Amino acid sequence: MKTKDKSFVLSFLQSIRGTILAAAFLLLTSSTPAQNLFVSDWSSEHIFEYTPGGAKSTFASGLAAPEGVAFNNAGNLFEADEVTGTINRFTPTGGRTTFASGLHSPGPLAFDQAGNLFEGDLASGNIYKFSPGGVRSTFASGLNNPYGLAFDSAGNLLESDLGSGNIYKFTPGGARSTFASGLLNPFGLAFDSSGDLFVGNTANGTTGQGTIVEITPGGVQSLFASGLNNPQQLAFNNTGNLFEADFFTGTIYEFTPGGVRSTFASGLNYPSGLAFQGITLPVPEPASLAFAGLGGLVALVLDLRSKARSAKLAGR
Repeated sequence: MKTKDKSFVLSFLQSIRGTILAAAFLLLTSSTPAQNLFVSDWSSEHIFEYTPGGAKSTFASGLAAPEGVAFNNAGNLFEADEVTGTINRFTPTGGRTTFASGLHSPGPLAFDQAGNLFEGDLASGNIYKFSPGGVRSTFASGLNNPYGLAFDSAGNLLESDLGSGNIYKFTPGGARSTFASGLLNPFGLAFDSSGDLFVGNTANGTTGQGTIVEITPGGVQSLFASGLNNPQQLAFNNTGNLFEADFFTGTIYEFTPGGVRSTFASGLNYPSGLAFQGITLPVPEPASLAFAGLGGLVALVLDLRSKARSAKLAGR
């Protein structure tokens, strides 16, 4: 084989290797790492952090009846302090500042895709919206104990109205409609990856009568789990398992997508809020992966054409 032909083949192999490495990097960075679970413990006035394996540590203490917890896109944890009427912000290392104050029994928290924080104000029956800079506005009013908030994939806000037994749906502009009714003291809300809404039905604190109800996007209700004791907030991890804060037993239960229950943590004093840590890299859609692969192929072809032209000119 001539020298210039060997050079061309080596360049070809190097180009293929570069494309393969780029594809491998894309696949590796598209995976989501394991997440730690943060639990607000209403009675002990702590926030505890759990590793995926269940190892427990104290993240924050000295709170006053902590309710909802939620992470923003920067990895800061926000906590609703019910007794003091404040929302506290914690950096990933635990540094604490006051984000908002002057509220009336703040409860559930949820972030929209733009980074605005929504808070269900239990005593006033309002939902307040806070810009990333902390500017407050009233998003909705006239509710009856808004104990749960969750955003769907279209940016609509779902609210569990404990006093009325309804789940209300709010468009980004604030237009309200009834998504579900006939629930028994609905509390925490969480969406799974298919868009089904899961609702913690507290059953007015009746021992062993708490349930989790699953509601399809079309509003069809089914029983997902029963025999719970005042289920509070719910949260999904990035593998699709559902976690539930069982208030009166001091337990965090974990449910597989098929509904199989296990105990993730116990020995808590009235766990109320749940939030999974973190910033995870977005998983590219199949179309994005295909586009990336096509882009790599086009680049490879152009590179080979350029090298072939150079080899041809060198041989003249």
